[in-house]
Amino acid sequence: MSASDFEQFSLLSIWTAIALYALALLIYAFDIARRAQQAADRVDAAVTVREKVLVGADGTNPVTGGGASIPAASAPAGGKRNLYARIATSVMWLGLLFHFAGIILRGLAIGHVPWSNLYEFAMTGTFLVSLVYLVVLFFYDLRYLGSFISLIVVLFLAGATLSFYVKVVPLADPLKSVWLVIHVFVATLACAFFALACGLSILQLMQSRRAAKIASGAALVKRSFLDTIPDATRLEGLAYRFTIVGFILWTFTLIAGSIWANDAWGRYWGFDTKEVWTFVIWVLYAGYIHARATRGWRGARSAWLSIVGFAAVLFNFTIVNVFFKGLHAYSGLS
Repeated sequence: MSASDFEQFSLLSIWTAIALYALALLIYAFDIARRAQQAADRVDAAVTVREKVLVGADGTNPVTGGGASIPAASAPAGGKRNLYARIATSVMWLGLLFHFAGIILRGLAIGHVPWSNLYEFAMTGTFLVSLVYLVVLFFYDLRYLGSFISLIVVLFLAGATLSFYVKVVPLADPLKSVWLVIHVFVATLACAFFALACGLSILQLMQSRRAAKIASGAALVKRSFLDTIPDATRLEGLAYRFTIVGFILWTFTLIAGSIWANDAWGRYWGFDTKEVWTFVIWVLYAGYIHARATRGWRGARSAWLSIVGFAAVLFNFTIVNVFFKGLHAYSGLS
């Protein structure tokens, strides 16, 4: 097959992956709605049983304490509860296969690793976000993050394919280096872990707000899917772990980028816009880790730092690439 054939099949594979990710997003969203409804139904059932016991409707004598106990509002069996989440995860795995095929075919079409421009970076970056999420599921049950992760992947992959797609073009001279493989791959891998941490931090804030309402004795706290996921402390701990991994990878990204800059331009640091924002991201996450480890920052403050850090990551790889000119201009639309 010719390079144009590989390119067309790559684009077809990417759009198939986008469709599958979108389907997974819908199923994850349905699972969230189902979790919320089940949480409300379990509470209603427990209240009904309690009222029957109190009035003796079940034939027992509440005064003497005899009769049946009041069941707790426990969740149903794990397999039944997670059926739709498991289906959505399987659909994401299928989307990941088509996604991987699209990347390989694009690489065959251009003759090198496919992350030399914004479209190719988004294609590879969203693949790693999906891959890291799916692999982490083998160690932690984070399927409640599925809607967040699939939404990010659909938005960025579809947006890049529609807006930043470029046909096969020769590789710019500064990119003809082994550091293209090392630097960009590690950077995208770091972003995947930062994305997981951000999703967990958002849920942490939601859980904290809900816990505060319950603790304050609010008259009515609506049941939601938050009743079926870990509490804020657990979510914060997981976000911190993923941030540590992402920070280590981002530190290597910064170092590798400096070495590559010296090879390509004869200096390690030149205050290029892209270089500055890469350092800003490193400072934000370093501040998050330092504040949490040494100053005891917990709760909302640490969660917001995590979210701001990921917002800076998104700004760096979208706004900076598109609107700011510099030595990294070839990483944008060209």
